[in-house]
Amino acid sequence: MESTQFDRILRRVATILSVVLLTLCLIYFSTGVLLSFYYEPTAGGAYNSLKMINTQLPYGWLFRRAHDIAGNGLIAIALIQIVVMFLSRQFRKSWLTAWISGILLTLSAIGLDWTAMILDWTQEGYWRFSIELGTIEAIPFIGVQLRDILTGGGAISTVTVEHLYTIHSYLIATTTLILAIVHLSALLWQEWQESAEC
Repeated sequence: MESTQFDRILRRVATILSVVLLTLCLIYFSTGVLLSFYYEPTAGGAYNSLKMINTQLPYGWLFRRAHDIAGNGLIAIALIQIVVMFLSRQFRKSWLTAWISGILLTLSAIGLDWTAMILDWTQEGYWRFSIELGTIEAIPFIGVQLRDILTGGGAISTVTVEHLYTIHSYLIATTTLILAIVHLSALLWQEWQESAEC
């Protein structure tokens, strides 16, 4: 398939967006580490610790806001980048790593947002998570087990906050950072191969 100038520009934009994704991941990861020093993952303590971070900790509000913006930006840029990759017709087998890592990166960014919904222990987060648990429970064969794993036994409690905090902070955040690095590396490799062919 003949590569046009428009395709090359879109491929360059996809690479630039992957740099933005990695930057947002690093901001999200580093601010998350800073917030974890003061965050208390318990049902009663989560709300109070975040309130203390926002009001009493010097620049705590800034780190929390940067963490929220980076998380939301990660989802938006990842979705935009998938569209850009699609429009630039990057369907060859050599792009498989970039496609898989990009899609998994988008899903893990959504997973970060999903697991964070109850970590502030507000009414909105509690009831949103209750609704989500109903959806999870409706999954055939494994729904009840998944609900029990997430909640720690069925009811939303301190154990639920601890489980989601662990999943959010250690599993998904680390996976997202690794996927962002792999994704950028795959796109840079493709850029290098394209320039070598020309």
